[in-house]
Amino acid sequence: MNLPTELRYTREHVWIRPDGDVWLVGISDYAQDQLGEVAFVDLTAVDRHLAAGEEFGSVESVKSVNALYMPVAGTVLEKNPALEDNPTLVNVSCYGEGWLIRIKADDMAHLGALFDAEAYREQLR
Repeated sequence: MNLPTELRYTREHVWIRPDGDVWLVGISDYAQDQLGEVAFVDLTAVDRHLAAGEEFGSVESVKSVNALYMPVAGTVLEKNPALEDNPTLVNVSCYGEGWLIRIKADDMAHLGALFDAEAYREQLR
């Protein structure tokens, strides 16, 4: 299982990483593997402010539909437009082209509450 060390992870299998002044958010390799082939991604509206833990969308596969939860409080700046026509990018490149949303975080102090790669790996066991 691929768990890049520069990312932070939530118990709900969402990752976050810096992208300049903003942050990219997506689902982990573990999550995409458990889902199977992703058929549809439904994401919240751009410019919407969400609290940490609040639902920002869902990922649908042939196996299930799973809610996605914000890793930190912030405002959604962009949804990944490539996922509309090609939702399987989440499977193919969950840490690259398959990112979900770009956010402006309220307070990065909350990042400390998230798992680093090793702690995330441990909680998966």
